[in-house]
Amino acid sequence: MERSIKVAPSVLSADFARMGEEIKSVELAGADMIHMDVMDGVFVPNITFGIKMVADVRKITKLPLDCHLMIVHPEKYVSEFAKAGADYITVHYEACKESLAETLKLIKSFGVKCGLVINPDTPVSCVESELALCDMVLVMSVFPGFGGQKFIADVLEKCKEIRGILDESNPSCLLEIDGGINSETAKLAAASGCDVLVAGSSVFGKADRAEAIESLK
Repeated sequence: MERSIKVAPSVLSADFARMGEEIKSVELAGADMIHMDVMDGVFVPNITFGIKMVADVRKITKLPLDCHLMIVHPEKYVSEFAKAGADYITVHYEACKESLAETLKLIKSFGVKCGLVINPDTPVSCVESELALCDMVLVMSVFPGFGGQKFIADVLEKCKEIRGILDESNPSCLLEIDGGINSETAKLAAASGCDVLVAGSSVFGKADRAEAIESLK
C-alpha cells in the first residue's frame, strides 16, 4: 500500500512567546498537522503546557492538532482536551497499563481520533491487542521528556513489526514516530512503515521551514 508521508512539527521546539506566528509559519510551510507535547512533570521530568494552549492554538489553525499526553491518569483529562479542539489524542501505554483499551474508547466517545504511544523499551507485545482500536500508533524514538535528543535506531524494527500488524488488522491506522527526526532518520522511518513524522528542532530550528519540511518527505 502506497502511503504518503505527513510531517507534524512539534511546538515543543517553537518560541512560546511567538506561538501564533510559529504555528502560522509551519502551516504556510506545508505542515500536515501540529504535534503538541503535553507533559506534567510526573510521568516525564519536564513540564510544558496544558489544555489552554491547545484551545488557543485551535483558534489560529485549521491543521489537525495531534495531542500527545505524557501525563499520569490521562483518562481524567481526555474530555477537556477534546473540548479544547484536539483532533488526535494519544496516550502512553506506560501511563495506563491497566486501562489502555478503556482510555482509547473514552477518547473515541468524544468524537476524537485515538492513539497509543510506546516508549523505546516497551515491547510491541504489550499493546498488540489494542492496536485494532487505534487511529494512530506513536513509537517514541527517544525517551520522552525533552526535545533535541538522539534518534534510537533500534525502534525501527518495532515500527516494521507494528506496520505489519496494522496492515493486517487496521490498515487505515497511522504509524507515527517521534524523536530525533531529521532528513536522514526520516528516510529510515519511512522505510520502516511510518507515515507521520514528528519533527521539532529540525523544523522550528531552521530559517527556511518549507525546505525543512520538504526534506523530511
